[in-house]
Amino acid sequence: MKHTPRFYLGLACLALSMILPIFGLLVARLPLSLAAKATIIALLTVGGPELLGILAVVCLGKENLLRIKQKLMALLRRLRPPSPVSRTRYRVCLVMFLLPLIPTYVMAYAPQWLPDHSLLRLYVNLAADFIFLSGLFVLGGDFWDKLRALFVYDARVEFGPPPDNL
Repeated sequence: MKHTPRFYLGLACLALSMILPIFGLLVARLPLSLAAKATIIALLTVGGPELLGILAVVCLGKENLLRIKQKLMALLRRLRPPSPVSRTRYRVCLVMFLLPLIPTYVMAYAPQWLPDHSLLRLYVNLAADFIFLSGLFVLGGDFWDKLRALFVYDARVEFGPPPDNL
């Protein structure tokens, strides 16, 4: 990678495009009219990141962008959990993976239990997201392959012989 000012400008645009929507949370607290807040938040979440992403691609160039992508993918592969997991761990993590569906049904069918203006609703949603992601990462590499197969059109299921310890 050539470390020119254009390269650093591209990196800055790429990073800013990823964190720009977070600034919408700050805008919501500003003493502006509702229309002004909505416009600024829309630009920060919809128009701004795309424009900065395009500018980053232009500044970085194809070679540098592919190198950055390769390094990020290598980092994500290292975060992938080891493949074999025990049956107990698999079952516990499946519960962790499916448990966040409960608050979703509560909010859909009994919204009075977690009203929109309640701070408890935010905490419940954050906890559900954390449990879901934790379960996803702890389920193991075999589950990642199963999950990936959901998005591959030609993927087929092959069941091996049943395990002896059922």
